[in-house]
Amino acid sequence: MPADPILYSFRRCPYAMRARLALLVSGAACVLREVKLSAKPSEMLEASPKGTVPVLVLPDGMVIDQSLDIMRWALQRNDPESWLARDDAALIATNDGPFKHDLDRYKYPERHGSDALVHRESGLTYLRELDARLEQGGQLCGKARGMADAAIMPFVRQFAATDPDWFAEQPLPFLHKWLGDHLASPLFTATMLRLTPWRPGDEQIRFAGTL
Repeated sequence: MPADPILYSFRRCPYAMRARLALLVSGAACVLREVKLSAKPSEMLEASPKGTVPVLVLPDGMVIDQSLDIMRWALQRNDPESWLARDDAALIATNDGPFKHDLDRYKYPERHGSDALVHRESGLTYLRELDARLEQGGQLCGKARGMADAAIMPFVRQFAATDPDWFAEQPLPFLHKWLGDHLASPLFTATMLRLTPWRPGDEQIRFAGTL
């Protein structure tokens, strides 16, 4: 059993992205295993039969397979930037519920049989709420980044990337700056490490650092 936890992840998944953000900022080390979603490794499925990333397997065999739980596990062990003091469970729940519902149906209308423009407009309502909050301090819960920012930003990133030209034209000045600053940060760059999908026998990739 390795000394470090094992994180099964997928680089572009917003749930996995926010887990990696918290793990990195906390300084927690883990073995990073990139997953090909169309060929999920049996080791991951044995640990978490639900088959979605992220999955964190601790050295004692305990499994944490919800992204927010992984974030809180890491930050409760070490929280050098006090991210847990800048949390907003209700705002994150809106992100993970209604906004994610709209995001999926805007990004993948053929998969859901949805009207993309209807869901784009609905999602925009949430983004306007974020923009108004960001006007106050630059981050969602004040002047410094925290749990709420890291939990929500990957989903806003995905929404923005669906139609970048349209998104750039939206009058959301504080949200545009907030998103751009997070995407340009050393923390996000380190989080987006590009790996080939893991296979048994591959060299272990240690994912660690404080940024």
